[in-house]
Amino acid sequence: MDRQALIRRGKLLEYATIGYNSLEGVIAIAAGLLAGSIALVGFGVDSSIEVLSGATLLWRLHADADEQKRERVERHALRIVGVSFLLLAAYVTFDAGKSLFRREAPDESLTGIILAAVSLVIMPLLVRAKRRVARAIGSKALEADATQTLLCTYLSAILLGGLLLNAVAGWWWADPVAALVMVPIIVKEGLEGVRGERCEDDCAR
Repeated sequence: MDRQALIRRGKLLEYATIGYNSLEGVIAIAAGLLAGSIALVGFGVDSSIEVLSGATLLWRLHADADEQKRERVERHALRIVGVSFLLLAAYVTFDAGKSLFRREAPDESLTGIILAAVSLVIMPLLVRAKRRVARAIGSKALEADATQTLLCTYLSAILLGGLLLNAVAGWWWADPVAALVMVPIIVKEGLEGVRGERCEDDCAR
């Protein structure tokens, strides 16, 4: 497949990312506020950050035709995606910490459980497709965006586990603790992006 076809595929993937995460974010935040679930609201905020990342990558892919501009935009896009990771880490840490301190128990949320399960199916498909395009065109920014989507997959699994444990066993603390588990990984990815670095082992997964 030639480069232009790959770029078109990359754009379609980012449009799909933006569209799905916009819908996911609205549903997650609304359901989280109704249920008092910090992990569910945080999941919605993560969706908005994923939209930012997707929009950044669209900017990067639209600049691909100009080789000189391509490299400059690639560096800027990688840093913006890195900042989006750090924003996510800050939000999750603050809100989950507050929830643990106040012992805020979320109500059961069937909507949240269904949403997390659907995302566990959709997100891995986007991750694999983005990484194939990223490797083919040699874009570290797109690799970082794929990792952002991978973290969204992990957050979906953690969210689903936390909501189920709360619903079945009444473990109110599972919700914020599950969210906090991801923070070190998110920070690591964010710092690599801001510095313009990428972990090759991560990108090979």
